[in-house]
Amino acid sequence: MHVVNFGDIIFQLAILLFLLGIFAALFFLFRLLITKQKGKQNNIEQKLDRIIDLLEKDKKE
Repeated sequence: MHVVNFGDIIFQLAILLFLLGIFAALFFLFRLLITKQKGKQNNIEQKLDRIIDLLEKDKKE
């Protein structure tokens, strides 16, 4: 007959939650970095569009 040791169960659950927390933190970190990089790219595209518009406007005048 096996005796259930609740200390072992709690320890295993704590380690499992810790590992899940590490994976979740890495996931959100990568997602944040990817989002930030896309934001910079969009900002550069907007600036280039503005420069092109100004050059076309200057060319027409």
